[in-house]
Amino acid sequence: MRIYEGVKLMHDTYTVNWHEHFWSKGGDFKTLNVESADLYMAAMDKFGIDLNVMSLPVNSIKRCPPEVFTSANNMIYDGVKRYPGKVVGMAYVHPGYTKEALYEIDRCVQDLGFVGVKLYYDYTMDDPVYRPIIEKCIELDIPILQHSMRFMDPPNRIRQPLASDGYHMARAAREYPEATFVMGHFTIAEWEWSLKAIKDCKNVYTDMSGSVYDRPQLEQAVAMLGADRILYGTDGSPSACAGKLIGAEISVEDKKKILRGDAFARFLNRK
Repeated sequence: MRIYEGVKLMHDTYTVNWHEHFWSKGGDFKTLNVESADLYMAAMDKFGIDLNVMSLPVNSIKRCPPEVFTSANNMIYDGVKRYPGKVVGMAYVHPGYTKEALYEIDRCVQDLGFVGVKLYYDYTMDDPVYRPIIEKCIELDIPILQHSMRFMDPPNRIRQPLASDGYHMARAAREYPEATFVMGHFTIAEWEWSLKAIKDCKNVYTDMSGSVYDRPQLEQAVAMLGADRILYGTDGSPSACAGKLIGAEISVEDKKKILRGDAFARFLNRK
């Protein structure tokens, strides 16, 4: 597919970006960096992205306290109001604060209209600490987007020792088959391993976000999971991810399925 044909396809297809972030000004996790956000949204318009699902994961504080993840979610809501119809939120919480995390998920979904929960590498996805979070998401019928990657090289394993991979996602999915999980940015590191791990878990989806791109990634993901289980996402790399999709040797219909995220449409149509 030629570049102009691919960009036209993205503009002609209702496209949902399920993995992206707004950032705060000065790193205070309170004040939306308006200049950065405006530039980002302008870029999304150029690529034909109709709706962006945004979160603010706090990874610079080892055990992010409730007052910080609450202010981070309020900042995302400021972005929702600044770009009406273009942005919806995902609630970031630290599951180590069970009571406060459950309250915050309720608040974000019921009061702010958020459509899911974003989790980071505080624990692996199969850790029992996540059980109340997962059960709350089942109750509210919202998806869980988990930061995921499988690194074999020691420096990265040391840097993110509790990062989830396909194995952890599959264990959680089998324990909670009624939950909906997203294994974030499958393209990072040992991506084939993680795809194989979740292949038979129909309630685990993935997104194609991130700047890492090996030529057969998207083709193999579609062959193993089906396009219905792959979401469009950018995670800070809008041009790279547009290139992944445009350059992938998959059918136009599969590209449309990824762009639309049909399986997740119901999460966006909540009252």
